Amino acid sequence: MYTIGEVISRVRNQVKSVKEDAFITDRFLYSLILKHASWLIRRQDSQSKLAKLKSIFQPINVLEIENVDKVGNNPYNLKSGFSIKRSVEPLPKMMEGKMGPMIRAVTSVDQSQELYPVHPSTYERMLKQSTFKYNSKKYYWYLDGYLYFPNIVWDAVRVEALFLEELETDDNKCLTKYERGLFIPEFLLAEVESYVKQDMSIMLQIPQDPRQDNNHIISQ
Repeated sequence: MYTIGEVISRVRNQVKSVKEDAFITDRFLYSLILKHASWLIRRQDSQSKLAKLKSIFQPINVLEIENVDKVGNNPYNLKSGFSIKRSVEPLPKMMEGKMGPMIRAVTSVDQSQELYPVHPSTYERMLKQSTFKYNSKKYYWYLDGYLYFPNIVWDAVRVEALFLEELETDDNKCLTKYERGLFIPEFLLAEVESYVKQDMSIMLQIPQDPRQDNNHIISQ
């Protein structure tokens, strides 16, 4: 896994091969890296080539959940009488795959039980089926940054997903943004660099404004 700083440095070397004296901010290069990484990752996901790359997925070992009255601004609010829980905090930003945010697994905290993704309207139809009472599976859906859980009694779940950046832990909380990991599959980096270089080859034909902001990523 490369750090954000290492990937930006790699891409900057590609930019220098286009124009040695080009003044391009790290923040701008980072935005191009994410733009091209995002669609390349969606392409790989549509070809089912990423699910087995466990190294690019990060876990949230304990994601706290709480009872809610309704499912956000969703038109498919479930009828009264059904317990709905939601993650207390929104999930960090994730890469998008062919079916939405790339969530590899949602399980009980001890990983003994798996939850299955479902759309709220699909779940509502399932509830109306006479055979649903025999369905022992547990389900979740993602909406507006949160995870929702119908009819579970747990206080937390475990989530494994392809997050944009390295999650903060006790071991890395003192690292700068540049030192955090960027979870782009290494086999895609050469393509990412190539497409960024193409963008810059076009853009650098236009005179650059010397009043651009300084060459740092803005803290988030």
